[in-house]
Amino acid sequence: MNIYILRHASAGLRRVNPILDRKRPLDKEGKRHCLQLAHVLNAMKLQFDVVISSPLKRSLQTASLVGTETGYEAKIVQSAALAPEANFAQFQKLLKEFEEFENVLLVGHNPNLTGFVGSLLVPAPKLSGVASEGGLVQVRLRKGSLARLNMTHGPASLQWLLDPRTIRALYATSTAKSRPKTSRK
Repeated sequence: MNIYILRHASAGLRRVNPILDRKRPLDKEGKRHCLQLAHVLNAMKLQFDVVISSPLKRSLQTASLVGTETGYEAKIVQSAALAPEANFAQFQKLLKEFEEFENVLLVGHNPNLTGFVGSLLVPAPKLSGVASEGGLVQVRLRKGSLARLNMTHGPASLQWLLDPRTIRALYATSTAKSRPKTSRK
């Protein structure tokens, strides 16, 4: 099972009112980043079997833009296990539900995505029979970052991590003209 963990793209400034913040959409830069990421994923020939998103608007928009542009046609699954207030136990339950799929895209928020990735890579020791929250490893996920983890054997292994700057660079090189312009006089 390959898990692709995507932090939602840029959505402007956080709102003070939590109800309004849940409805905060992607900004212009966030939408552009999603399209660039999808272009890079298409160049890598990546297809997702299922796309799961936090129910918050900015995550749903990120999942929708990336999913649509990469050819994903099924309905996006919404899960509270990817919401900002979710815990690792909820996240593990979500992974268990979708373990039969090969390529799973998960779209959510920080700081919990960072903790989830760390906990998958290096599981926290069990204290009195209960796994403690947060892994021993922290992986930085900027807005729009995409991490690929392989869950085939034992703890997850980090296959790669695409930072927004790397995505922009890959997009720029893949869309650049192959021949330089020549002038005719």
